[in-house]
Amino acid sequence: MALSQAKSWKPYLNDELNQPYMLALKEFLRLEKAAHKTIYPHSSHWFHALEITPLDKVKVVILGQDPYHQPHQAHGLCFSVQPDVKIPPSLANIYKELTNDLAIQPALHGCLESWAKQGVLLLNSVLTVEHAQANSHQGKGWETFSDKIIQTVAEQNEHVVFLLWGNYAQKKGAFIDPQRHCILKAPHPSPLSAHRGFLGCKHFSKTNQYLEQHGKTPIHWALPKVASPV
Repeated sequence: MALSQAKSWKPYLNDELNQPYMLALKEFLRLEKAAHKTIYPHSSHWFHALEITPLDKVKVVILGQDPYHQPHQAHGLCFSVQPDVKIPPSLANIYKELTNDLAIQPALHGCLESWAKQGVLLLNSVLTVEHAQANSHQGKGWETFSDKIIQTVAEQNEHVVFLLWGNYAQKKGAFIDPQRHCILKAPHPSPLSAHRGFLGCKHFSKTNQYLEQHGKTPIHWALPKVASPV
């Protein structure tokens, strides 16, 4: 467990990796692997969100809960799946809102790497999960680590848009200073709650309006027709 590929984050997070709670998490993951349990995503993708979106480039943060728990889905970015995998229901609703908001036609794949490369930090609260066991790695330490990531963005960057979808994300982002950053809240895009206000929230256009107001390049939300292999 190392941040060797996430150099911009290392000064702020390296010490965190040696905190007692992270050492306990490392041991938990080691024992899970020793017990031949399948963990998603692959360990090479645990910090993919940090590797693909450098700290100084973060303009938008989208908070997820924990990774997808079926084969070949998770690759370290919340809501995103690998290019050849069926689009999950929550992401289908995100695409539906993109069409409602900005008339962007849904992509035929579910890989959101192009957003991440533009400064959208796609961060799950929990970075690992056991195969077919949703939320199985909650309460093991990842939440504290992801809080530190959010705190680092909130302290080191100015005028970031935080998209907090659902109660879980909203509680996790409760300490963000709304005077310094833009906080947009909506229900979660899952089929259980999207109709309660996620659909119609216009968060994508609101994000770009805020970024432009503060002299930042807006996000090009339209995804490439074909996603590169992850």
